[in-house]
Amino acid sequence: MPPQSYNPPAKHDEESSTTNESKELRRQKQKKWALYIIAFVIFQTGIIVLFTMTVMKFRTPKFRVRPASSFDTFDVQTTNPSFNLRMNAQLGVKNTNFGPFKYGNTTIHFYYKGTEVGSATVRKSKANFRSTKKVNVPVDLVMPNNLASNLDLASDISSGILPLTSQSKLSGKVEIMFIFKKKRTANMNCTMEANISTKELQNIKCK
Repeated sequence: MPPQSYNPPAKHDEESSTTNESKELRRQKQKKWALYIIAFVIFQTGIIVLFTMTVMKFRTPKFRVRPASSFDTFDVQTTNPSFNLRMNAQLGVKNTNFGPFKYGNTTIHFYYKGTEVGSATVRKSKANFRSTKKVNVPVDLVMPNNLASNLDLASDISSGILPLTSQSKLSGKVEIMFIFKKKRTANMNCTMEANISTKELQNIKCK
């Protein structure tokens, strides 16, 4: 009877199986790292887009006459229609940028139905980021001689309401992160009413 042959354990098969498991684990780790990297890139891209659309976006500031404006002198005549007003005009420079708005000197003009009745100078300054700069300027609103025979003026004074408009341009630069600068001009175009009975400025509307 021939001797039985001895077959050792399939060591090679075990090593092959272990190698396959190691390769699979490496592939899974690589997939995870790839997903982490893709997620990080998407997150970073979103942050950059958000930063560009908010912080790095240059907006034009708003230049307005504020309701806090008041009168130090209020002289209105009804018999011979005329007016002589001294207004403490409070102006606002609203800056919504993530950086200061530095502006130069400018002049604000006040009109009665297209006729200039007064002006004031606004000195150079700056509106800090995400804030409103309040500026007080005195302005004399005096009826010019060419309005003495104006029928509209007599009618407005009789009604107790003196309509006024203001116009100006405020030019300067917006500075973001102390590096990026861009020129911006804020245009003022406001309508308002001087209430003769209450001696107050009302119904201020600005475009």
